[in-house]
Amino acid sequence: MKLSYSWLYASVLFITTLGVAQAADKAPSSKVAKVESSVHKAMAAFQVPGIAVAIIKDNEVVLSKGFGVLKHGSQQKVNADTLFGVASNTKAMTAALLAGLVDEGKLSWKTKVIDIIPEFQLPDAYVTREFTIIDLLSHNSGLGLGAGDLMIWPETTLTNQDVIKGLKHLPQVSSFRSEFAYDNLMYVIAGEIIAKITGKPWHEVIQSRIFDKLGMKNTRAKFSLIPDNNKNVARAHVPLEGKLHVVGGNFLEKFSSAGSVASSVNDMSLWLKAQLSKGKYGQDGEQDLRLFSTQQSREMWQARTLLPVPERATVEDKTHFTAYALGWFVKDYHGVKVVQHTGGILGMVSKVVMVPEENLAMVILTNQQSGFAFNALSQQILTEYLELPAKDWVAHYAAQQQTYNAEKQSDLAMQASQADKDSTPSLPLTSYAQTYIDNWYGEIVISLENNKLMMQFANTPALHGSLEHYQHNTFIVRWDDRTLEADAYVNFNLNTDGSINFVSMEAVSNATDFSFDFHDLTLKPKVSH
Repeated sequence: MKLSYSWLYASVLFITTLGVAQAADKAPSSKVAKVESSVHKAMAAFQVPGIAVAIIKDNEVVLSKGFGVLKHGSQQKVNADTLFGVASNTKAMTAALLAGLVDEGKLSWKTKVIDIIPEFQLPDAYVTREFTIIDLLSHNSGLGLGAGDLMIWPETTLTNQDVIKGLKHLPQVSSFRSEFAYDNLMYVIAGEIIAKITGKPWHEVIQSRIFDKLGMKNTRAKFSLIPDNNKNVARAHVPLEGKLHVVGGNFLEKFSSAGSVASSVNDMSLWLKAQLSKGKYGQDGEQDLRLFSTQQSREMWQARTLLPVPERATVEDKTHFTAYALGWFVKDYHGVKVVQHTGGILGMVSKVVMVPEENLAMVILTNQQSGFAFNALSQQILTEYLELPAKDWVAHYAAQQQTYNAEKQSDLAMQASQADKDSTPSLPLTSYAQTYIDNWYGEIVISLENNKLMMQFANTPALHGSLEHYQHNTFIVRWDDRTLEADAYVNFNLNTDGSINFVSMEAVSNATDFSFDFHDLTLKPKVSH
């Protein structure tokens, strides 16, 4: 779902509870010490209650540690086994499952999706016919950024079969395989492919084929599968008006193979070791134990869909290419190849970075949606271990956050000032109160309650809010759950006779997360029969 955000909080060093007489751990290296110092600074600068970090260098875990607390205001510390939502870092795991099935000869990367899921259908017949497993993972479908995410986010009553049925109604915004547009739904379909091939649901397959094999004992495919007796689970936090708000429940259960895994830095270290070893995770006598072959590792790290490279990145980071591979972003950075991904759910973000040539990997898990925090820490780790010129990355990203917040406030103020405050709706409020239907999402109900229009997305309980008149026949829906930060314009387009033709929506702020793809909705009044 989310890409990045930012904020602040004080942290507490993890101290063993086994007694004051226990021997202290050996002193950390200067590199690790600098990283730990940066973690504390980042928590304070970006209002993050808890962070866990692991670093793997030359097949050794040189740091695996928690900082801060599970929940703002609590005393329970984050440690290396604390579970966080890794969100879109799930995608590489889904790609790895497919790689294993390719090794077994059960499909190929060029297998057509319709050969496994015949009901799969995109807006264009040619694209539907030619769409392969590689295309599912490469974000090049021709659909828009985050297209159709409202079918799975916030938590909905829709099923994966509903998602498949809705795909053909989504707008195509570019030519097939011509442009990058991040797409969660294709990874949901990838999970369905895995289920079809194995005869088992995706969450069982990832448990048996990755978590159990690697010994990721606490990791689960989704939060609802975490045992009730495991209380070492981070809570999600959203900063609003300078205060942290604890949120819960919206943990991407429906994102499944696109982003639902809950894991810890201890467990993620096992996953990253296997990645750096190109699929190998042990030996049984003379035979290597593998998640996937060296060949499939190359396939997953091969650039598939190119992304633009800003001039600043070329000058400052020595980056000349950036691309999406299969479940991973890849780029060059100061002369080495970097394989990485981020993940975000409401109130939690994560980042995984690997530098294969340096046998280096890291994972950063946080319980607040500050992308500035994980970027500062990942850059600090790269600076230390690639021995780049010293730089205060926390200060760098704190300045970026300040600019971002100022632009966000300016943008909202400008939009508010542009409204025609003297205008009134063309119709009585009762005329707007109807049930509307969109071909890919389904029903949205607008009702009149105490002389106020209310909106409810029928399949999404969290999307309930009141309509505030903006100008003419445009309203703004203010969601009851303010942590969503996704208020949207609701524009009623009228027929010549004054009846409502259709309703369109658009996020009020440009900073609204792309998974709120209101702009792709075309809401038609539902005709009673």
